[in-house]
Amino acid sequence: MIKDIQFHNLKDIQIAQSANILLIKDIACKLNLTEEELETYGNYKAKIPLTVLDDEKIKRSNLILVTAMSPTPAGEGKTTTSIGLSEGLNKLNKKSIVVLREPSLGPVFGIKGGAAGGGYAQVIPMEEINLHFNGDFSAIEKANNLLAALIDNNIQSKSNNINLDPRTIVWKRVMDMNDRSLREIVIGLGGTGNGVPRQDGFNITPASEVMAILCMAENFSDLKVRLGRIFIGYTFDRTPVYASDLKAENAMAILLKDAIKPNLVQTLENNPAIIHGGPFANIAQGTNTIIATKMGLSLADYVVTEAGFGADLGAEKFFNIKCVSGGLMPKALVLVATIRALRHHGGATKDEYNTPSLEKVELGFENLKKHIENCKLFGLTPIVAINGFPSDSQEELDLIKFKCEALGVKAIEAYGWALGGEGMKELAQEVVNYIESGDSEFKPLYDWALPVREKIDIICKQIYGAENVVYSKKAILDLKRIDKLGLSELPMCMAKTQKSLSDNEKLLGAPSGFEINIREFEYAVGAGFIIPILGNMMRMPGLPAIPASEQMFIDDQGNISGLS
Repeated sequence: MIKDIQFHNLKDIQIAQSANILLIKDIACKLNLTEEELETYGNYKAKIPLTVLDDEKIKRSNLILVTAMSPTPAGEGKTTTSIGLSEGLNKLNKKSIVVLREPSLGPVFGIKGGAAGGGYAQVIPMEEINLHFNGDFSAIEKANNLLAALIDNNIQSKSNNINLDPRTIVWKRVMDMNDRSLREIVIGLGGTGNGVPRQDGFNITPASEVMAILCMAENFSDLKVRLGRIFIGYTFDRTPVYASDLKAENAMAILLKDAIKPNLVQTLENNPAIIHGGPFANIAQGTNTIIATKMGLSLADYVVTEAGFGADLGAEKFFNIKCVSGGLMPKALVLVATIRALRHHGGATKDEYNTPSLEKVELGFENLKKHIENCKLFGLTPIVAINGFPSDSQEELDLIKFKCEALGVKAIEAYGWALGGEGMKELAQEVVNYIESGDSEFKPLYDWALPVREKIDIICKQIYGAENVVYSKKAILDLKRIDKLGLSELPMCMAKTQKSLSDNEKLLGAPSGFEINIREFEYAVGAGFIIPILGNMMRMPGLPAIPASEQMFIDDQGNISGLS
């Protein structure tokens, strides 16, 4: 089929800027939403009120997750595939909506670029979605940093001090930019009027627990309760301190009163799209908000959503954390693969990603095979979407289809990037067929009530393929604290490199016989999960040697180029 595909040379932003964009009220009409129900942000974006949520419709609609094999640094096109699949479903006259995460400015100006899809499978207005959007990230950042300011103000206070021990504070400030110099800082210098000196640091905004809480909250009341449960540290007499002890939850919720509402935009083919929340999958849960997913299910018959990075991260957390917490029942699973990534896991260097090699693809298939096996553990047989690139050879494509068929899985060439919805109709039809077959029997991998170590063992050994799990002295101490805080029955949100199934980014393919190293634990009590830190994970990325920002340009009329 690839010989019949006409690949274009246009930049994503060129395609987006030339699109026929409709007024957002016209997009809302397709969802039977009235203009009065929208809170518009200009002509092409809007927020949807939570009153639109419909519990009965949610139960009847079909939820489709898009995940992927272990990616190359540039990613394998889950967002592009998700958008294209929704376009394809609409071309089959199915009422479909795509529900995505919001882009973080860190990757936008760093190495990965934007997160609005690509080619002819994009959401628009692309520039506004990638840059600030409707202010949700800013609100999350402000709510996070308000709590940080309240913490240091309380330490400084003489009349209202709650005896918080500064040495135990775990709450960090955040900003939505890659800035490695802020990972470890000292604050409160310059005299007593500037506060109490202590070690602090910044995380990137998608790593904030406030982001995680927004994505896990069921409604505004739940949001406030979760904000109040944020763990801060201990008093000098070892009593745990939470945000509610500082009476912070209402003020934080005020800053999030609009951010909790999902954002409505459109695709290039003028189909509706919801974008809301943006946690990373290697350091957080990697999925959009429960509210946004349920909003999609309330408004459409088929909802396509994605989970970040490979299925060992985003999909595992989507199933074991989000679905269990939100009572969601996915009906189908699409596993994105690219020939480029298969070559990568087969030993190809970056310079060889676009060079056909049956040998490297066959070796790299072991990574895809492991992800297929993992998906089946959740009671869903994945449909493999081969996201097409011009450098793919028909022999390589045929090999993947043959090897997938031997595993009882269909692999379908997907050309959303080149052709939009038209290039995704075959995949869309297969997804519909799978849903209508009733073969899905979704089940989470573990019971939340299991001991912490047992839950970690299940993920590390069954999903990653590890032989053993090793805990540092700090991690063992953290486990005792988790038990004392009464958090043992929370699910695990693993913080791990996305580049490998292991915790060592250099182990490609489907490694075996390796150890997983648990360095320490963090507790997102408000979000409702425990975060084991595997290996040398960092929650504040740095910029690459040549950041994407260097290629960007804006003219005197405000026209942007170089953003992708």
